[in-house]
Amino acid sequence: MQKRIDKSQISFATAEEHDKKDKEYWARASAEEKFATITYLRECFYGPEATTGRLQRIYRFVKLK
Repeated sequence: MQKRIDKSQISFATAEEHDKKDKEYWARASAEEKFATITYLRECFYGPEATTGRLQRIYRFVKLK
């Protein structure tokens, strides 16, 4: 069974036009929507531990001269 492309979602424009639309969208987005997107992207790139785990603490002792 072949899947069909939803041609109603195809957009033809230059990269600059798409960038302008993205900037306008994020300028109107609420703080909650921006935070949810950042959280989603962090999980995509770094895994679920990036948002649910604790930060690792590393202590380093430096000898001063």
